[in-house]
Amino acid sequence: MATRGRLVGLDGIRGLAALFVVLHHCWLLPFPGFPVNGAPAWSSWLLYGHFAVVIFIVLSGFSLGVSPARHDWQLGSARTFAQRRAWRILPPYWAALAFSLIVAWTVIPQPGQPVPTGKSVVIFGLLLQDVFGSPSPNGALWSIAVEAQLYFALPLMLLVLRRWGAAVMLGSVTAIVVVVGALAPAVPAVELLMRFTPQFAALFAMGAVCAGIVRASERVERLPWHWFAAAAAVPVLALIVFAGPVWVVGQFFWVDLAIGPAAGLLLVGVATGKPIWLVRLLDTRPLRRLGSFSYSLYLIHSPIVVMLHKFVGGSGVPTFLVMLAVAVPVCVAAAWLFASVFELPFQRHRSWKGLREAVRARFT
Repeated sequence: MATRGRLVGLDGIRGLAALFVVLHHCWLLPFPGFPVNGAPAWSSWLLYGHFAVVIFIVLSGFSLGVSPARHDWQLGSARTFAQRRAWRILPPYWAALAFSLIVAWTVIPQPGQPVPTGKSVVIFGLLLQDVFGSPSPNGALWSIAVEAQLYFALPLMLLVLRRWGAAVMLGSVTAIVVVVGALAPAVPAVELLMRFTPQFAALFAMGAVCAGIVRASERVERLPWHWFAAAAAVPVLALIVFAGPVWVVGQFFWVDLAIGPAAGLLLVGVATGKPIWLVRLLDTRPLRRLGSFSYSLYLIHSPIVVMLHKFVGGSGVPTFLVMLAVAVPVCVAAAWLFASVFELPFQRHRSWKGLREAVRARFT
């Protein structure tokens, strides 16, 4: 049941989403010209790595909504929540930023980006990369700033949800986002808001609302949520296939919003154990393990992929296959080592005191 213990399968989703982003970047370099698709048709699905970030945002809202949902939508102390989030995301983020800067300064900058500057260090270090422009040392770090900003919105979302219900909260957030998207092409002041990817606020709210499944009745849990997810996904997938990548990339704002319900319903289905075969697959040891350091994999894979492509060189299918064979295992292994130092210890120990004692015990 979704109301008890660990929600099986979520780590597997995290791991697969992170791995998909790695595959996407391994695909981009051998087939330049994005979003124009010059790759063979059998690999075209790898063009849409952006949608893995959509899954991450919905999953983030869901994961952070589970505990409040189990406690009448009470988040607890905002200060404690902020401290726990900072403890969870900042140490690996700052370490990944340092690694990315070193690669960009000494080996190769990110494609289409100049060498990072001191301004880059400050802006990315403060998670303000979606507010101020500067050369990026890592093409994957943009979404971390967006997610960090959503953490500040979560207490307000939960307050609205508590007082007026899930429909009002999700509806109001989505309505505001839709108005921004509709006005942006005609109103320059509103268009400035698009750099914050405002659709992610609606996706995050969708995830938080879907976390309410952990307090639902058994009758509601037994509903075929996975089929609801499939029904929501089919029209969007059809649109993506028939509209083509140039249109889809140009309309990410609206397509992201369209994907949100399917992603949220999928999480509800997995949380309630449906479909069984998928939940069992997601809960296999390799996928659980991959999910445990998926954040690190997301953070550091881009500089590694770019470095490896510099040494592999070339374009087309042969280069792509070499990148798959070399870059994917290297990224996974490097992310596991990175997480062992900069991510997993901060998950196991919730304070500097606990972390210092654990380190001292390990080396004495």
